[in-house]
Amino acid sequence: MSYRKLCAAVVVAVVCTGGARAQAPDAPWMNKALSADQRADLVQAQMTPDEELTLVRGYFGLNATINPKYPPPPEAILKALPHSAGYIPGIPRLGIPAQLETDASLGVANGRHMRPGDQATALPASILTASTWNADLAYKAGTVLGTEVRDKGFNVLLNGGVDLARDPRNGRNFEYAGEDPLLAGTIAGETIRGAQDRHIISTAKHYAVNDQETGRNWLSADLDEAAMRESDLLAFELAIEKGKPGSIMCAYNRVNGVYSCENDFLLNKVLKGDWHYPGYVMSDWGGVHSTVDAANNGLDQESAYIFDKDDYFGDALKQAVADGKVPLARLHDMVHRILRSMFANGLFDDPVVPKPIAAKADAAVVQRTAEQGIVLLKNDAGLLPLGAKARSIAVIGGRADVGVLSGGGSSQVIPVGNNPSQEFLVGGAVRVLPNHGIIMPFDTMVYDPPSPLAAIRAEAPAAHVRFDDGSDAAQAAALARSSDVAIVFVQQWLAEGHDAANLSLPGDQNALVAAVAAANPHTIVVLETGDPVVMPWLSNVGAVLEAWYPGQSGAKALARILFGKVNPSGRLPITFPQSVEQLPRPTIPGVDIAEPAAGWQDNPNLFGVDYNIEGADVGYKWFEAKKLTPLFPFGYGLSYTTFRYGGLSATAGASPTVSFDIGNTGKRAGMGTAEVYATPPGGVARLVGWSKVDLKPGETRHATITIDPRLLASFDTTAQLWRVAAGDYAISLGGSSADISATTTVHLEASTIKP
Repeated sequence: MSYRKLCAAVVVAVVCTGGARAQAPDAPWMNKALSADQRADLVQAQMTPDEELTLVRGYFGLNATINPKYPPPPEAILKALPHSAGYIPGIPRLGIPAQLETDASLGVANGRHMRPGDQATALPASILTASTWNADLAYKAGTVLGTEVRDKGFNVLLNGGVDLARDPRNGRNFEYAGEDPLLAGTIAGETIRGAQDRHIISTAKHYAVNDQETGRNWLSADLDEAAMRESDLLAFELAIEKGKPGSIMCAYNRVNGVYSCENDFLLNKVLKGDWHYPGYVMSDWGGVHSTVDAANNGLDQESAYIFDKDDYFGDALKQAVADGKVPLARLHDMVHRILRSMFANGLFDDPVVPKPIAAKADAAVVQRTAEQGIVLLKNDAGLLPLGAKARSIAVIGGRADVGVLSGGGSSQVIPVGNNPSQEFLVGGAVRVLPNHGIIMPFDTMVYDPPSPLAAIRAEAPAAHVRFDDGSDAAQAAALARSSDVAIVFVQQWLAEGHDAANLSLPGDQNALVAAVAAANPHTIVVLETGDPVVMPWLSNVGAVLEAWYPGQSGAKALARILFGKVNPSGRLPITFPQSVEQLPRPTIPGVDIAEPAAGWQDNPNLFGVDYNIEGADVGYKWFEAKKLTPLFPFGYGLSYTTFRYGGLSATAGASPTVSFDIGNTGKRAGMGTAEVYATPPGGVARLVGWSKVDLKPGETRHATITIDPRLLASFDTTAQLWRVAAGDYAISLGGSSADISATTTVHLEASTIKP
């Protein structure tokens, strides 16, 4: 009988412990012909309970003394501790590798703190990747990310943001993939799949309904089950199906009053029960609030325990198992899930070997993604693309002489080509976080090279290109007045831990644009933002481009679009409101609640965010339900050519199909995106599919999509299943949620789908 089975068979008052056993000579768990579950069972049968406990508790790899209340790790661990976001020691006698975790939504974010000069490819913001509406590009971006993770020596990637953009002021929307569950689930899922195809583990995060940063550690996201299943949870469900992430990261916030990382409904009922998720749940850093409830309600691994108020999965978990408060079988399940993901994703069979990254090739993928994700919002009188007519160009504002803006927080990347001693950051220096002793650009502005100014000059060598920093609106207007074209760069910097105060550009940037536009009617505005913004100057400028945070080589992509080397094809993954008054919650809930000096776990001012106001009608669905006209609708984006969407037909069935034509009716080659929406009886339109194709002038292609029936259904909480109601469903085809070219009707019979 194995040690594990012996422990399980004997009724004792304490956890079984024992010395290390010699590794089996043949290590049968290394047989690749076996399933990941079989291999996990084989190696786990050789583990002691103390060894099992090792795998469910993580260390912080950047600085072991971040929390002075905890003693430093044991000497053996301290010596092995890598420069990472998290570290779970391996078990050498059994060949179990350590888990080396890195932050990364926009590129590999770790290693920079303790290794001066460490750099990685800065990927575009996830919201830009979603703006491509191109699953293949999302997959390729994921492979770049996964490859660099390995090259940097990590094997667990804290990536895969899936939370919906319920509030366009959310400070982390740039890390997510928009407001629609199908689009977000597809883009995030493909990014995860691409990363894991490089034999690492990727997470999907932050599970769930983690839709604002204000008070994220105390708020309760209050939302009825049916609406949650049809919106936020559906996005995760689709991402998990497509990407098969090895781990799910539970969120800081509470959901319907219960913390996400000890939420039985989210973790046990939905994730592991209904969705049959086989991987493990890790906590966000500082997201654990208990031992017994967290373990029994579905948390499998406490990440970097020193961020938590107590060491919940250390001695406390060991004692809870000994006392029977956490069943020994539950500890076995926690460890099995971790080992299974490690086997399934190659951590045993293909250990990481650090090496230099392929910076040039990776930057090329970033550039292609940015070229398809930058959105042309306005282009009066064909002002763009620029050509020989632009003999003199004024480039104004936005630190366009430095680089393109990136988002802040744990996803922050120090890009290739950026000298850490000369980073262009808030205050001109890297911020040292109070009481942490960690040097990291968490709350600072970092710009990705090259600069837009240099990229524009490279695309227009014959033009006279001059720069003004925009600090003096009158001076900038004078430069614009003496130029053929003025390009104004404006920016909205977002970062983890903060929400945008409103929908306006910060500072005096609106006044700058207004002054320049008054001086030169040929004014182009380039938005570097992580969220939608209002544009009081919109009617007075000739063109507007939403560049988001375009990443490494993003400036090159932008310049190629400005000068017509690339035809823009980005589409908005999020609605741009006209004002905060159009939002379900015009004021951000909890904005007046201060963070206590004692730390984020100790705020007594718990509050709720009522997401039942909009329920499942997030974003464009809210605007349709309330008959509101946005500034720019979901799915919107212009091109230098024109497209026709027609030939629409639909067939009924368990999974209805829709066929249609996409034609390029203009004089330039370009990529057209046909969007398909379905409106259930008595409901609002929902995105059910799309097709993005590259077309020559005059070319037409035929496309067919199959509709996932969950997108047509409502969730029956009593029967715990999806119901497609009998009736006529309007199927619409067009270029955005508000631009419909053709509509047909399909009659569906009533049906049900099990979760």
